[in-house]
Amino acid sequence: MIGRAWKWLRRNAIVIYGVIALLYLLLPLFLIAVFSFNDPSGKFNYTWEGFTLDHWKNAFGIPDLTDAFITSLQLAALSTVVATLLGTLLAMGLVRYEFFGRKTANFLIVIPMATPEVVIGAALLSMFLIYGIKLGFTTLFIAHVMFSISFVVVVVRSRLIGFDRRLEEAARDLGANAFETFRLVTLPLLMPGIVGAALLSFALSIDDFVISQFNAGDTVTFPLWIYGAAQRGIPVEVYVIATMLFIATAAAMVFTVWQQRRAEKMAWILPEEEVDARLEARPGPPAPGVLGG
Repeated sequence: MIGRAWKWLRRNAIVIYGVIALLYLLLPLFLIAVFSFNDPSGKFNYTWEGFTLDHWKNAFGIPDLTDAFITSLQLAALSTVVATLLGTLLAMGLVRYEFFGRKTANFLIVIPMATPEVVIGAALLSMFLIYGIKLGFTTLFIAHVMFSISFVVVVVRSRLIGFDRRLEEAARDLGANAFETFRLVTLPLLMPGIVGAALLSFALSIDDFVISQFNAGDTVTFPLWIYGAAQRGIPVEVYVIATMLFIATAAAMVFTVWQQRRAEKMAWILPEEEVDARLEARPGPPAPGVLGG
Protein backbone atom coordinates (compact mmCIF):
# COMPACT_ATOMS: atom_id res chain seq x y z
CA MET A 1 0.00 0.00 0.00
CA ILE A 2 2.76 2.40 0.96
CA GLY A 3 4.73 1.42 -2.14
CA ARG A 4 1.79 2.17 -4.44
CA ALA A 5 1.17 5.50 -2.73
CA TRP A 6 4.83 6.43 -3.12
CA LYS A 7 4.77 5.51 -6.82
CA TRP A 8 1.63 7.58 -7.34
CA LEU A 9 3.22 10.51 -5.51
CA ARG A 10 6.37 10.33 -7.63
CA ARG A 11 4.32 10.08 -10.80
CA ASN A 12 2.17 13.12 -9.94
CA ALA A 13 4.68 15.20 -7.98
CA ILE A 14 5.00 17.88 -10.68
CA VAL A 15 1.22 18.23 -10.99
CA ILE A 16 0.79 18.48 -7.22
CA TYR A 17 3.56 21.07 -6.98
CA GLY A 18 1.96 23.07 -9.82
CA VAL A 19 -1.45 23.06 -8.13
CA ILE A 20 0.04 24.17 -4.81
CA ALA A 21 2.04 26.95 -6.48
CA LEU A 22 -1.04 28.11 -8.39
CA LEU A 23 -3.16 28.16 -5.24
CA TYR A 24 -0.42 30.11 -3.46
CA LEU A 25 -0.45 32.73 -6.21
CA LEU A 26 -4.23 32.98 -6.54
CA LEU A 27 -5.22 32.79 -2.86
CA PRO A 28 -4.81 36.57 -2.18
CA LEU A 29 -6.85 37.37 -5.30
CA PHE A 30 -9.53 34.91 -4.22
CA LEU A 31 -9.73 36.53 -0.78
CA ILE A 32 -10.01 39.99 -2.34
CA ALA A 33 -12.91 38.78 -4.49
CA VAL A 34 -14.66 37.13 -1.53
CA PHE A 35 -14.30 40.14 0.76
CA SER A 36 -15.65 42.45 -1.94
CA PHE A 37 -19.04 40.97 -0.95
CA ASN A 38 -18.45 41.49 2.77
CA ASP A 39 -20.52 43.86 4.89
CA PRO A 40 -18.10 45.02 7.62
CA SER A 41 -19.48 46.85 10.61
CA GLY A 42 -16.46 49.16 10.93
CA LYS A 43 -13.77 50.67 8.72
CA PHE A 44 -11.59 47.58 8.50
CA ASN A 45 -12.55 44.74 6.17
CA TYR A 46 -10.57 41.96 7.86
CA THR A 47 -13.27 39.67 9.25
CA TRP A 48 -16.32 38.25 7.52
CA GLU A 49 -19.51 39.92 8.77
CA GLY A 50 -22.10 39.02 6.15
CA PHE A 51 -22.88 38.87 2.43
CA THR A 52 -24.04 41.97 0.56
CA LEU A 53 -24.13 43.34 -2.99
CA ASP A 54 -24.37 46.98 -1.92
CA HIS A 55 -20.70 47.71 -2.57
CA TRP A 56 -20.87 46.22 -6.08
CA LYS A 57 -23.96 48.30 -6.84
CA ASN A 58 -22.11 51.44 -5.75
CA ALA A 59 -18.55 50.53 -6.73
CA PHE A 60 -17.72 54.09 -7.84
CA GLY A 61 -19.55 55.87 -5.07
CA ILE A 62 -16.41 57.38 -3.47
CA PRO A 63 -15.45 60.40 -5.63
CA ASP A 64 -11.77 60.55 -4.61
CA LEU A 65 -11.32 56.83 -5.25
CA THR A 66 -13.05 57.07 -8.62
CA ASP A 67 -10.90 60.05 -9.67
CA ALA A 68 -7.72 58.20 -8.68
CA PHE A 69 -8.84 55.10 -10.58
CA ILE A 70 -9.64 57.11 -13.72
CA THR A 71 -6.25 58.82 -13.47
CA SER A 72 -4.53 55.43 -13.28
CA LEU A 73 -6.49 54.17 -16.29
CA GLN A 74 -5.61 57.23 -18.35
CA LEU A 75 -1.96 57.05 -17.34
CA ALA A 76 -1.74 53.32 -18.05
CA ALA A 77 -3.49 53.64 -21.42
CA LEU A 78 -1.30 56.51 -22.67
CA SER A 79 1.96 55.04 -21.42
CA THR A 80 1.04 51.62 -22.86
CA VAL A 81 0.42 53.03 -26.33
CA VAL A 82 3.68 54.98 -26.42
CA ALA A 83 5.79 52.26 -24.77
CA THR A 84 4.39 49.55 -27.04
CA LEU A 85 5.03 51.59 -30.18
CA LEU A 86 8.58 52.57 -29.21
CA GLY A 87 9.41 49.14 -27.76
CA THR A 88 8.16 47.28 -30.84
CA LEU A 89 10.19 49.46 -33.21
CA LEU A 90 13.23 49.09 -30.97
CA ALA A 91 12.85 45.30 -30.83
CA MET A 92 12.61 45.08 -34.61
CA GLY A 93 15.74 47.19 -34.97
CA LEU A 94 17.69 45.09 -32.48
CA VAL A 95 16.68 41.76 -34.04
CA ARG A 96 16.71 42.52 -37.75
CA TYR A 97 19.56 44.99 -38.24
CA GLU A 98 23.27 44.95 -37.57
CA PHE A 99 24.75 48.22 -36.34
CA PHE A 100 27.51 49.49 -34.12
CA GLY A 101 26.58 49.14 -30.44
CA ARG A 102 23.86 46.54 -31.01
CA LYS A 103 25.14 44.22 -28.28
CA THR A 104 25.51 47.15 -25.89
CA ALA A 105 21.94 48.23 -26.63
CA ASN A 106 20.66 44.71 -25.94
CA PHE A 107 22.45 44.82 -22.59
CA LEU A 108 21.21 48.30 -21.67
CA ILE A 109 17.60 47.29 -22.39
CA VAL A 110 17.72 44.84 -19.47
CA ILE A 111 19.07 47.36 -16.94
CA PRO A 112 15.72 49.06 -16.11
CA MET A 113 14.20 45.62 -15.48
CA ALA A 114 16.98 44.63 -13.07
CA THR A 115 17.29 47.98 -11.30
CA PRO A 116 15.31 48.38 -8.05
CA GLU A 117 12.32 50.68 -8.44
CA VAL A 118 13.53 52.85 -5.57
CA VAL A 119 16.68 53.66 -7.54
CA ILE A 120 14.74 54.39 -10.73
CA GLY A 121 12.21 56.55 -8.90
CA ALA A 122 14.89 58.55 -7.11
CA ALA A 123 16.91 58.98 -10.32
CA LEU A 124 13.88 60.21 -12.26
CA LEU A 125 12.95 62.59 -9.44
CA SER A 126 16.47 64.04 -9.46
CA MET A 127 16.33 64.49 -13.24
CA PHE A 128 12.97 66.27 -13.11
CA LEU A 129 14.14 68.57 -10.34
CA ILE A 130 17.41 69.37 -12.15
CA TYR A 131 15.57 70.34 -15.34
CA GLY A 132 12.84 72.19 -13.43
CA ILE A 133 9.98 69.99 -14.59
CA LYS A 134 6.95 70.27 -12.34
CA LEU A 135 5.90 66.96 -10.83
CA GLY A 136 2.50 65.71 -11.88
CA PHE A 137 0.78 63.68 -14.59
CA THR A 138 3.45 64.52 -17.17
CA THR A 139 6.32 63.27 -15.03
CA LEU A 140 4.35 60.14 -14.19
CA PHE A 141 3.75 59.54 -17.89
CA ILE A 142 7.46 59.90 -18.73
CA ALA A 143 8.43 57.60 -15.86
CA HIS A 144 5.92 54.87 -16.77
CA VAL A 145 6.91 54.89 -20.43
CA MET A 146 10.56 54.64 -19.43
CA PHE A 147 10.28 51.52 -17.28
CA SER A 148 7.68 49.85 -19.57
CA ILE A 149 9.73 49.98 -22.77
CA SER A 150 12.20 47.32 -21.58
CA PHE A 151 9.43 44.79 -20.95
CA VAL A 152 7.89 45.50 -24.36
CA VAL A 153 11.23 45.02 -26.11
CA VAL A 154 11.89 41.69 -24.37
CA VAL A 155 8.44 40.26 -25.20
CA VAL A 156 8.35 41.41 -28.82
CA ARG A 157 11.98 40.43 -29.39
CA SER A 158 11.26 36.86 -28.28
CA ARG A 159 8.46 36.74 -30.84
CA LEU A 160 10.70 38.14 -33.58
CA ILE A 161 13.48 35.64 -32.93
CA GLY A 162 11.17 32.74 -33.79
CA PHE A 163 9.65 34.54 -36.77
CA ASP A 164 9.88 32.75 -40.15
CA ARG A 165 11.28 35.33 -42.57
CA ARG A 166 10.40 33.12 -45.53
CA LEU A 167 6.78 34.25 -45.20
CA GLU A 168 7.83 37.84 -45.85
CA GLU A 169 10.00 36.75 -48.76
CA ALA A 170 7.07 34.86 -50.25
CA ALA A 171 4.88 37.95 -49.99
CA ARG A 172 7.52 40.07 -51.74
CA ASP A 173 7.85 37.44 -54.49
CA LEU A 174 4.09 37.63 -55.04
CA GLY A 175 4.28 41.37 -55.68
CA ALA A 176 3.71 42.97 -52.26
CA ASN A 177 5.76 46.04 -51.47
CA ALA A 178 7.52 46.59 -48.16
CA PHE A 179 4.56 48.31 -46.49
CA GLU A 180 2.04 45.72 -47.70
CA THR A 181 4.30 42.91 -46.52
CA PHE A 182 4.54 44.48 -43.09
CA ARG A 183 0.79 45.16 -42.87
CA LEU A 184 -0.47 41.85 -44.23
CA VAL A 185 2.21 39.38 -43.08
CA THR A 186 4.59 40.72 -40.43
CA LEU A 187 2.17 42.65 -38.24
CA PRO A 188 -0.54 39.93 -37.97
CA LEU A 189 2.06 37.33 -36.98
CA LEU A 190 3.67 39.68 -34.47
CA MET A 191 0.35 40.87 -33.07
CA PRO A 192 0.07 38.25 -30.27
CA GLY A 193 3.48 39.30 -28.97
CA ILE A 194 2.63 42.99 -29.30
CA VAL A 195 -0.71 42.53 -27.53
CA GLY A 196 0.99 40.53 -24.76
CA ALA A 197 3.62 43.24 -24.36
CA ALA A 198 0.92 45.93 -24.25
CA LEU A 199 -1.04 44.05 -21.58
CA LEU A 200 2.12 43.62 -19.52
CA SER A 201 2.93 47.31 -19.88
CA PHE A 202 -0.61 48.26 -18.86
CA ALA A 203 -0.50 46.00 -15.81
CA LEU A 204 2.88 47.38 -14.72
CA SER A 205 1.68 50.96 -15.09
CA ILE A 206 -1.63 50.65 -13.29
CA ASP A 207 0.03 48.65 -10.50
CA ASP A 208 3.11 50.83 -9.96
CA PHE A 209 3.53 52.47 -6.56
CA VAL A 210 7.22 53.07 -5.81
CA ILE A 211 8.16 55.08 -8.91
CA SER A 212 4.82 56.90 -8.81
CA GLN A 213 5.36 57.85 -5.17
CA PHE A 214 8.58 59.66 -6.12
CA ASN A 215 7.26 61.46 -9.20
CA ALA A 216 3.52 61.98 -8.70
CA GLY A 217 3.53 65.42 -7.14
CA ASP A 218 -0.10 66.36 -6.49
CA THR A 219 -1.42 63.65 -8.83
CA VAL A 220 -3.05 60.72 -7.04
CA THR A 221 -3.19 57.33 -8.72
CA PHE A 222 -5.14 54.26 -7.64
CA PRO A 223 -2.21 52.61 -5.76
CA LEU A 224 -1.28 55.91 -4.08
CA TRP A 225 -4.88 56.40 -2.94
CA ILE A 226 -4.99 52.91 -1.45
CA TYR A 227 -1.70 53.55 0.37
CA GLY A 228 -3.07 56.77 1.83
CA ALA A 229 -6.32 55.10 2.91
CA ALA A 230 -4.67 52.01 4.42
CA GLN A 231 -4.16 53.54 7.86
CA ARG A 232 -7.75 54.80 8.05
CA GLY A 233 -9.25 51.57 6.72
CA ILE A 234 -9.52 50.51 3.09
CA PRO A 235 -13.17 50.69 1.93
CA VAL A 236 -14.80 47.65 0.39
CA GLU A 237 -15.14 49.52 -2.92
CA VAL A 238 -11.39 49.09 -3.38
CA TYR A 239 -11.85 45.32 -3.22
CA VAL A 240 -14.65 45.59 -5.79
CA ILE A 241 -12.55 47.60 -8.25
CA ALA A 242 -9.58 45.28 -7.72
CA THR A 243 -11.80 42.28 -8.54
CA MET A 244 -13.03 44.04 -11.68
CA LEU A 245 -9.44 44.66 -12.76
CA PHE A 246 -8.52 41.02 -12.18
CA ILE A 247 -11.48 39.75 -14.21
CA ALA A 248 -10.66 42.14 -17.06
CA THR A 249 -6.99 41.14 -16.98
CA ALA A 250 -7.82 37.42 -16.98
CA ALA A 251 -10.16 37.88 -19.95
CA ALA A 252 -7.50 39.83 -21.84
CA MET A 253 -4.89 37.15 -21.18
CA VAL A 254 -7.24 34.41 -22.42
CA PHE A 255 -7.80 36.45 -25.57
CA THR A 256 -4.04 36.90 -26.01
CA VAL A 257 -3.36 33.16 -25.67
CA TRP A 258 -6.08 32.46 -28.23
CA GLN A 259 -4.56 35.00 -30.62
CA GLN A 260 -1.11 33.53 -30.15
CA ARG A 261 -2.26 30.00 -30.95
CA ARG A 262 -4.13 31.30 -33.98
CA ALA A 263 -1.00 33.07 -35.21
CA GLU A 264 1.08 29.94 -34.71
CA LYS A 265 -1.38 27.96 -36.82
CA MET A 266 -1.25 30.65 -39.51
CA ALA A 267 2.53 30.47 -39.54
CA TRP A 268 2.43 26.72 -40.20
CA ILE A 269 -0.03 26.86 -43.09
CA LEU A 270 1.83 25.81 -46.23
CA PRO A 271 1.13 26.61 -49.88
CA GLU A 272 -1.21 24.12 -51.53
CA GLU A 273 1.47 22.84 -53.94
CA GLU A 274 3.85 22.10 -51.07
CA VAL A 275 1.13 20.28 -49.16
CA ASP A 276 0.37 18.12 -52.21
CA ALA A 277 4.08 17.34 -52.66
CA ARG A 278 4.40 16.28 -49.04
CA LEU A 279 1.29 14.13 -49.25
CA GLU A 280 2.64 12.34 -52.31
CA ALA A 281 6.03 11.75 -50.69
CA ARG A 282 4.55 10.53 -47.40
CA PRO A 283 2.60 7.24 -47.37
CA GLY A 284 -0.35 6.84 -45.09
CA PRO A 285 -2.44 9.56 -43.43
CA PRO A 286 -0.85 13.04 -43.30
CA ALA A 287 0.65 14.32 -40.07
CA PRO A 288 -1.30 17.14 -38.38
CA GLY A 289 1.63 19.56 -38.73
CA VAL A 290 1.59 19.24 -42.54
CA LEU A 291 -1.89 20.68 -42.82
CA GLY A 292 -1.20 23.36 -40.27
CA GLY A 293 -3.30 21.78 -37.50
